[in-house]
Amino acid sequence: MPLALLALAIGAFGIGTTEFVIMGLLPEVASDYGVSIPTAGFLVTGYALGVMFGAPLMTVLGTKVPRKRMLMLLMGLFIAGNLLSALAPAFSVMLTGRVVASLAHGAFFGIGSVVAADLVAPHKKAGAIAMMFTGLTVANVVGVPLGTLVGQSVGWRVTFAAVATLGVVGLAGVAKLVPDVPRAEGVRLRHELAAFKNAQVLLAMAMTVLGFGGVFAAITYIAPMMTHVAGFAEGSVTWLLVLFGIGMVVGNLVGGRFADRALMPLLYTSLGALAVVLALFTFTAHNKVASAVTVVLIGALGFATVPPLQKRVLDHAHGAPTLASAVNIGAFNLGNALSAWLGGVVIAAGFGYTAPNWVGAVLAAAALFLAFVSAALERRGGTSSAIVAGSVPAGQPATAHH
Repeated sequence: MPLALLALAIGAFGIGTTEFVIMGLLPEVASDYGVSIPTAGFLVTGYALGVMFGAPLMTVLGTKVPRKRMLMLLMGLFIAGNLLSALAPAFSVMLTGRVVASLAHGAFFGIGSVVAADLVAPHKKAGAIAMMFTGLTVANVVGVPLGTLVGQSVGWRVTFAAVATLGVVGLAGVAKLVPDVPRAEGVRLRHELAAFKNAQVLLAMAMTVLGFGGVFAAITYIAPMMTHVAGFAEGSVTWLLVLFGIGMVVGNLVGGRFADRALMPLLYTSLGALAVVLALFTFTAHNKVASAVTVVLIGALGFATVPPLQKRVLDHAHGAPTLASAVNIGAFNLGNALSAWLGGVVIAAGFGYTAPNWVGAVLAAAALFLAFVSAALERRGGTSSAIVAGSVPAGQPATAHH
């Protein structure tokens, strides 16, 4: 694997840390600014919305910019947002910093996925994408717990300053290690938008929303579930999330390895197993050991879907893949927001803290159904592997590679 993938993974590590570390620091931030915890929660919501809308926006703005330069600009935006958060004199300024940092998230992973795939041979593309996403998964094992500990010990501002420093390292790595990849000749915004006419691209994005939504339906409410149902102490939630992160790392690497060999069978297996495990979590949540094992499995099975789904989007939009790749990253956040809301609805309806697991199981099962639909359409030739005829620039191949 090229060293350039290390630079992308470092950037991903910083982005993953800043996305999730705020969840463990909400009480400290709320106390400093004199706001309520629910109000401080807008720092999470604002970031997620920024990713959803920022992914296509920043990618469109960067359509005429070489990919390496755009990655560097995005890391600069990430650094600026985290520095603003670290120095913010008021809550509104802190929220602005979070949104600024979030604008880099989707486009960095979207463009980074395209760059990573272009750095290796066709049969190693999913592995290269997984290598970049390893930075995001490792952030949940190392960056988030460490950032939370630092924030609680010496102040949350130090945490965000440290994350900004990570961004500087990532920027330097991209500048030094990522090659200057020329933009595809003749690719225009209309070609990027044409990818969304391909049913296979849309199906892959829908699988992303539903599949990873299934994961977050359960994980969003892991704290009350583990403390009120499994009987863990509140301090145990941190290491349970570390277990979830370890599962993510393993699942990401396994998904990257096997997606290059058997993409659709991997999706069938991971989504089907995820639906079953989420349904079983309703019962295993009543036992400490069983619930801890289940948390690892959810992380592993959920993230095993990430490299194959990202690769599938690239395959079917490969003539002009950048915007579709970035929007698929936004789809993860859409799934997170949707599943968190649905999980809250069933809890509020009185079904208990384990009820979101059934929501997650249904969402994962729906993603599995779409995987079968996608494969059936492909076998019947109902949708071409290529983007709609005439939308691929001259000289660009129009067939996907699996």
